[in-house]
Amino acid sequence: MAFFSYLVNGLGLGSVYAIIALGYTMVYGIAKMLNFAHGDIIMIGAYVSYFLLSYFHLPLAVSVLGAVACCTVLGVTIERLAYKPLRQASSLSVLITAIGVSYFLQNGAQLLWSSSTKVFPSVISNGALKLGGVSVSYLTLITILTCILVMTCLTLFINKTKTGKAMRACSEDKGAAALMGINVNHIISITFAIGSGLAAIAAVLLCATYPSVYPTLGSMPGIKAFTAAVFGGIGSIPGAFLGGLVLGIIEVLAKAYISTQLSDAIVFAVLIIVLLIKPTGLLGHKISEKV
Repeated sequence: MAFFSYLVNGLGLGSVYAIIALGYTMVYGIAKMLNFAHGDIIMIGAYVSYFLLSYFHLPLAVSVLGAVACCTVLGVTIERLAYKPLRQASSLSVLITAIGVSYFLQNGAQLLWSSSTKVFPSVISNGALKLGGVSVSYLTLITILTCILVMTCLTLFINKTKTGKAMRACSEDKGAAALMGINVNHIISITFAIGSGLAAIAAVLLCATYPSVYPTLGSMPGIKAFTAAVFGGIGSIPGAFLGGLVLGIIEVLAKAYISTQLSDAIVFAVLIIVLLIKPTGLLGHKISEKV
């Protein structure tokens, strides 16, 4: 039964990684850039939800919506100010800019709120649900269900709405999409808005699980979520979902059966092995380019 408990906990952790990875993979799939400031948007969402819960004593749902709104505005602002002027620049220039934005947000948080760790309030009951002899905490259950809901809504949005179809067109060929009358810059801004909003949801779930808030909070979860996106196939929404879940399970099982200190190394080692066997990731597709 212990194995199944670890498996469920891995699914809970992997669900958080999957929600974060969706932001990475959407931005890459459409804008063809890696937004390494995404982890720091998670940190901002954690601080916003912390202050709304602790100082204004707002309900959890209102606090989450407040964090989503703040991160959405922040994500669009970053895209407009930092990334839009580099639309025709080299990938290296965009990558360096993303790293600069990341450090800017981290240092800004340290100046505003100091480097001290704040304790995130308990927002979800500590109770557990018994399922066939396996105890599943309410927090883990809510996290998994939230991930499934987010994935379902995002898939329906991409496949059924006009904006979603425009996103798919931009992902295939931005030049052709622009010729068809699609405002590519507007679509990219919407993509950043959605990804940043998802980062805020992930921030609340992450802080509910590990109740600490500090300026570098989003660094390691951001790296692991990016790893999950690559693991599943960068640019693929189902791949980000699958990659996040698998990564969470591997991490929890590695901590339980091998070593807590080596769990991160094992996660990245598995990624290397998978990419050696299938460079495009689990659900990625090989793309041929004409030269």
